[in-house]
Amino acid sequence: MRSDIVPGAVFPDYELSDHTGKRRKLSDLQSIYPMVLVLSRGSFCPKDRRQHEGLLQLDREMEVGYCRMVTISTDTIAETHEFRSGVGAHWPFLSDPRRTIQKDLDIAEYTDPVHNPMIPHVIVLGPGLVVYKVYNGYWFFGRPTVEDLRQDLRVVFEKSFLDWDITRPELRTAWQEGRKELFFPYGKTFAQALADGD
Repeated sequence: MRSDIVPGAVFPDYELSDHTGKRRKLSDLQSIYPMVLVLSRGSFCPKDRRQHEGLLQLDREMEVGYCRMVTISTDTIAETHEFRSGVGAHWPFLSDPRRTIQKDLDIAEYTDPVHNPMIPHVIVLGPGLVVYKVYNGYWFFGRPTVEDLRQDLRVVFEKSFLDWDITRPELRTAWQEGRKELFFPYGKTFAQALADGD
């Protein structure tokens, strides 16, 4: 992995075709939410299929928990569509057969010259594509469990949203005064508030 992809850095805002052929930017898919980004070997890999089957449960939680998930592989659009359908996923799968990301992030899996995949990674991103954690999944057990990701997302939310602890008296006062900008979904994340000098 490129040396600058570390916690606190902004992840590149790649634009690729999704499983339907539509061009999608990561920032548009993320919007203002935390995101789990899965960099996958692809549909040929039984480990990746099993990982994605496990992520189905988390995706249902992420839908109600204001999070996003995206998978990127070096598969073609048709293979990407089949991979997504085959595991029963509902989140966007992006196709990178030209291996733009593999090359840019320096994650070519050189031990597999037949498929030339990416070394699988999972990257947990805060709002604004800010890297929170990077998991190297070359070995299956290097990949995060659903519980690992739950814990990561808890920390990202606590750091990102001003109203994480809604029991704080100052938040109750702000709400009563009509200052909704401190509350999701009306307001700002911590990063936006800091940037604006709030």
